[in-house]
Amino acid sequence: MLPDLDRLIRLQRLDSATAEAQEAIEGIPAASAALDARLRALAAEVDGARSRVADHRTARQEAENALAQVQARLGRYKDQLMAVKTNREYRAMQAEIAAAEAEVARLEDQVLEQMLEADELTTAVTEAERTESDERTVVEAEREALEDRQRALRARVERHAGERAALVDELPAHLSVLFDTLTRGRKGLAVAEARDGRCMTCRVRLRPQLYNDIRLNRTLIQCESCQRILYYSPEPGATTEQPS
Repeated sequence: MLPDLDRLIRLQRLDSATAEAQEAIEGIPAASAALDARLRALAAEVDGARSRVADHRTARQEAENALAQVQARLGRYKDQLMAVKTNREYRAMQAEIAAAEAEVARLEDQVLEQMLEADELTTAVTEAERTESDERTVVEAEREALEDRQRALRARVERHAGERAALVDELPAHLSVLFDTLTRGRKGLAVAEARDGRCMTCRVRLRPQLYNDIRLNRTLIQCESCQRILYYSPEPGATTEQPS
């Protein structure tokens, strides 16, 4: 293979790998924000569970206070029953007692039901707190892995920058200019593989003689459609791995 073509291919692979690493680095803040959002959602669930317990406690206290008041009123009615003078007063007092007893029964059932609900709500708080704690451990591990990945990606970018500078120094100036011009105008891809008679980037079919010349890899040939520098990989369908 022509040495300058080999250098251009390696330069393209370095630039593509660097772009991929940069894109991954740029995505890390969003991934970190997603981890924060997971923790906030769980914290909100815990706060909601605790709030429901507090609201339920208030409602239960109100029901217990109402029960105490009705029980006190029932006691007074029963005391007053002994002091009535007429049948009419007696029947009226019995009606008041019956209504109070019905209200006491209703409130007692309500308080009992609230006591059972309190156990369920307390259990829900415990489960929400445990889930939050477990998820926090997972999130912290994921955050640490994310930070490790960010450091590795940055190190990769720095390494590629050094390798790129060395390759550029080996290239003739006019080829460096051509490569940079194509990179800017072709979405970061200045070099493309030719395979099965086509430029594999723009997918345009190449003239047979041009394709045959490209397969020799002995000269620099540009795609007549997208102007990218073309090369041929000896094994059909094979692609060389990106630098890591």
